[in-house]
Order: sequence, then structure tokens, then C-alpha cells
Amino acid sequence: MAYSNAHAPSAPELPESFGHQLNEEGRYSYAYPHGASGQSNQKFGSSGMFPPETHPDIVRSFESADRDRSGFLDESELRQALSFSGYDGISHRTIRVLVFIYKSPADSLLRLGPKEYVELWNCLAQWRAKFDRHDRDKSGTMSSLELRDAFYQLGYMIPSSVLQLIISNFDDGTGKTVDLCFDTFLECGMIVKGLTEKFKEKDPGYTGYATLSYDVFMSMVIPFVASYD
Repeated sequence: MAYSNAHAPSAPELPESFGHQLNEEGRYSYAYPHGASGQSNQKFGSSGMFPPETHPDIVRSFESADRDRSGFLDESELRQALSFSGYDGISHRTIRVLVFIYKSPADSLLRLGPKEYVELWNCLAQWRAKFDRHDRDKSGTMSSLELRDAFYQLGYMIPSSVLQLIISNFDDGTGKTVDLCFDTFLECGMIVKGLTEKFKEKDPGYTGYATLSYDVFMSMVIPFVASYD
């Protein structure tokens, strides 16, 4: 079987203060309820409003990075938004993979709206927690063995040969595989997650097998390949 049907752990529970919604003047009209009914008359783009209980800091980071006030974040804006949230140093190619995976399927453009951004933010929190848990020596890096264990706990049973192929993309130029920092761990993980989810769409019974046309196969794989500069 190529993958586990176990679901990745749910987002960590947030403090009660995370449930407080803001309604400050100048905030995005689509992000907050208005009027006595508590309903907004606007729905901005395909993403609509922020989900209820969204922490103000997440909203704030989105707003601060949305320079053109479009209600969406492109790749450069997303990188800035994540840096506001403490995720500094995420590479451009990792950002590209994140946008491709989390963008709304109904949107033809590579961008994230409020709902997609919150989903991504919660996922990053999970993966950061996994990285920290498996970085047992607190070195800020993860070995290939630790990477395998982290993938397994996230529900992805990666064959050793495939895992080694993934890791080989991050050697030090001498052919030696180096330990992975969080950005590299995230990039590896998102490629595995993205391809696995695409495969699962063609394997609804979780058999580990699927029949794909050449066109479908290429449309699944090429966006991940193209993310490499």
C-alpha cells in the first residue's frame, strides 16, 4: 500500500482568546460580521470571509501582507504574511508549492484567500510541532531517520527508496545528504502531501492503486517539478 488512510492530526486547540473577532474600522469588510444580524453583505472573491474563531493575529498578518487590498495573497505577499507569523526563511520554491496546494480549486490564479490562508496557517503549526518533536537534539535540523518517523506520524508511509530520492535533492554539493532544516522539511512534506492527495482523488477506496491517463499524470506531477528553479 502506497500510503496510509490515517488522517493527519487536527490543528492544535487554540486558547479561548483566539475566538474573539475584531470589528475595527478600516478592517476588510468581508472579514468580519457587520450590523445587528452579524452577517456581512460582502463576499470577496472565491474565498469569502475568514472562518469563525480565526485568531486576530492570523487576520492581521493577512491584512498586513495584502498590499493591493485584493483580498488575496500572491506568492510574494504570502511569504511576507508568513514572516509576520514567525515563519521566516521559507524559500520561494517552498512558497510556490504551498500556494499550489492550498489555493482554491475554483480559482485559476495562484493565490490564497482568507479561508485558504487560515487552512495553510493551521497546517504549518502542525508541521512545525512535528518538526520540533522529532528534532530530538534541538539542533534545528532533522535527520533522514527523523524525517521518516515524522512522515509516518503524519500518515504518510514513504518507501525508503522514495524517501532517499526526495532527500537526495538537498545534498551539500558533494553528494552527501545533509540534515534538513524546517524549510526543507516543509518542502519535502508538502510535495509528499500534495502528490498523495492528488493520487487519493483517483483512489477513493484507499487501495494504493489507481489508473491514470497520461494527461492526468502530467497535470499531477508537473506543478511540483516546475516548482524547482
